[in-house]
Amino acid sequence: MTAQKFSGQVAIITGAGQGIGFEIARQMAQNGASILINDINDHLVTQAAATITAEGGICHPLAGDAADISFIQQMVDAAVDRYGKLTIAIANAGITLFGDFLDYPAASLQSVINLNLQGSFFLAQRTANQIIKQQSGGRILFMSSVTGHQAHKNLAAYGMTKAALEMLAKNLVVELSPFQITVNTVAPGATLTERTLEDADYKSTWSRITPMGRPATVEDVAAAVLFLISPEAGHITGQNLVVDGGWTAVSTSPY
Repeated sequence: MTAQKFSGQVAIITGAGQGIGFEIARQMAQNGASILINDINDHLVTQAAATITAEGGICHPLAGDAADISFIQQMVDAAVDRYGKLTIAIANAGITLFGDFLDYPAASLQSVINLNLQGSFFLAQRTANQIIKQQSGGRILFMSSVTGHQAHKNLAAYGMTKAALEMLAKNLVVELSPFQITVNTVAPGATLTERTLEDADYKSTWSRITPMGRPATVEDVAAAVLFLISPEAGHITGQNLVVDGGWTAVSTSPY
């Protein structure tokens, strides 16, 4: 990406203490954006912001629950108070709770819906209202998943929420295009992160069944996100970009 591509832009990125969210924040900051990063883990998000700042980026941490509507407004207010405006929101925070559909607990379903859907919906809503107030135009991006496209064992609840986010992005084209706000989604496939690498077999399993011969890296996914929120993507909205090394084309099960 061209240096300082995001100069003058202000972004909120949820779930950015590590993994994909952190890499998105890092690359945006390197390209001139001022960032407010969120994670529910205070240590992770503070450490992440310190790393980005040490690399020369502008980044402020705010720990809290990205599913909580009052906290979502607090993030928006904090970004505006600190940086003077808000132009980009990336709803990256999400939870994956595996479980057999036939005995999936109500509490697990509610947790998945609260963060993946409610958190994303209201981050988009509160950000959009701020952008409209500014009359500045902007970008909203939801993090979807290949499980919103292809069935995956024990992920009925998670996959349902990710498919819903893609429909939300489409619907918001009608609502937000008049205000020059684009809304898109990125759907990663298997990705190497701190969490997924806790499974010793993850990399070898997904290397075997991914047509490109390896899982995605966080850099692969961040590159797709940065494109969709960049000036070059100003006429792209309501779309989903799959980053999976071809897995959805063949959908080989890891089981």
